[in-house]
Amino acid sequence: MDTQERESAVEPTGDAGAPGRPPLWVEEPATRRRMPDPVRTAAVRAVLVLSLTLILAMVAFLTALAGSWLSFPMVLSGVASTVVATWAVLDVWVTRQVWNQRNGVVSEPSSSARQLRRERRTARREARAAQRDAARIARRGGADRRLSRA
Repeated sequence: MDTQERESAVEPTGDAGAPGRPPLWVEEPATRRRMPDPVRTAAVRAVLVLSLTLILAMVAFLTALAGSWLSFPMVLSGVASTVVATWAVLDVWVTRQVWNQRNGVVSEPSSSARQLRRERRTARREARAAQRDAARIARRGGADRRLSRA
């Protein structure tokens, strides 16, 4: 048995000494699809802003308890940070809505709907071809009256 056959025969368990053990982890397919890049970047930005807002609120609370002179500026910055955090969360929502509108949710119609659409398309194509033929015959017929009308 050469090295390639030996490597393929051993299953990757994480423990080379015990081939009968179950693997350390089992990869499972994701239950939800990955967020689009613009939405994900907006969400990361919102999480960072929210965490900063929570830190500022905590510092403002603790400086107020301590009676420090920093209490008033920290409360003001906490209020401003709350406004910015609200804006960041709304940005995630708006970015998601815009992405869904532009790219849309990909839906696959059922085979029956696809078949009906195909039949309508061929019927329209045949109707247009019949109109073109009728217009061509009418143009020739005006100059040449030898066509039968049967």
